[in-house]
Amino acid sequence: MKKKWKVLVTREIPQVGIDILKTCCELDLNTKGRKLTKGEIIDSLRGKQALCCMGDDLIDAEVIQSQPNLKIIANYSVGCDNIDIGAATQREVLVTNVSGVLTEAVAEMTWCLLLCIARRAIEADNFVRSGQFKGTDPNLFVGTQVGGKILGIVGAGRIGLEVARRAQAFNVRIFYSDLIEREEMNELNSRRVVLDELLKESDFVSLHVPLTAETRHLIGERELKLMKNTAYLVNIARGAIVDETALVRALKHSQIAGAALDVYENEPALIEGLSDLQNVVLTPHIGSATQETRKKMATVIAENCIAGLKGERPTNLVNPEVI
Repeated sequence: MKKKWKVLVTREIPQVGIDILKTCCELDLNTKGRKLTKGEIIDSLRGKQALCCMGDDLIDAEVIQSQPNLKIIANYSVGCDNIDIGAATQREVLVTNVSGVLTEAVAEMTWCLLLCIARRAIEADNFVRSGQFKGTDPNLFVGTQVGGKILGIVGAGRIGLEVARRAQAFNVRIFYSDLIEREEMNELNSRRVVLDELLKESDFVSLHVPLTAETRHLIGERELKLMKNTAYLVNIARGAIVDETALVRALKHSQIAGAALDVYENEPALIEGLSDLQNVVLTPHIGSATQETRKKMATVIAENCIAGLKGERPTNLVNPEVI
């Protein structure tokens, strides 16, 4: 009988991914219902050739260097800021992500958050559930109309582009900020501007950049002060792109009208005061959480893992220099 590769899977992914991995791998699957600690990951990885991890698992140089048998790290996320890519590359360990799989789901969730905060849907839902609704009132939960406004998209990659495409149905003008001119964005009658102009002019600002040293706290006290006091901020990218301390202050003092967040700076912890605010919508990092997308993500992470173990080039390779 052919010897199977040994793989650590740090959380229970959809069964389709597990089934694919089991065709040629021996799995150590975390069924604890919680995130593994760094120490638990190191211990569980001993003697294994592959790691299938979540986007919030810290896979730093210590983890990577402690595992001489490790061949591939398959990340169940697009962003790989949780992985020390340099350390992996130095050790000739392949790193993959699930880029391109969750684009549509995250774009949909962006609009869900934007509409919820603009139309005060969460506040209104809580109001009805608590038995306070006694009849229509002209002043009840009056929100902001989206149509005819300016949407500012920070980061015009795959997800930013899909957000812009969906914006066409809402009759909004689009400003976008990106390192390069995006022809597909321009075809949507969008206008590329510098970040400061986008912040000053937009009624809604949606963040879609990866977390890097350059984008950490991209939106801080200075940037929030540039925004209109009637504007809303949506973050579905990475929590640390926004200085949450500055954001809480801006929301408390009505420097901006509101915010909708699916990601957090010190996730899963919330910064003090954030959950007390009524002008913010908070969701638990569920941008890609559709049945269709999560199954695709599980399939891709499994296929990436097996390809790497076979010595083939995985489809979603992040560090091709290893090959």
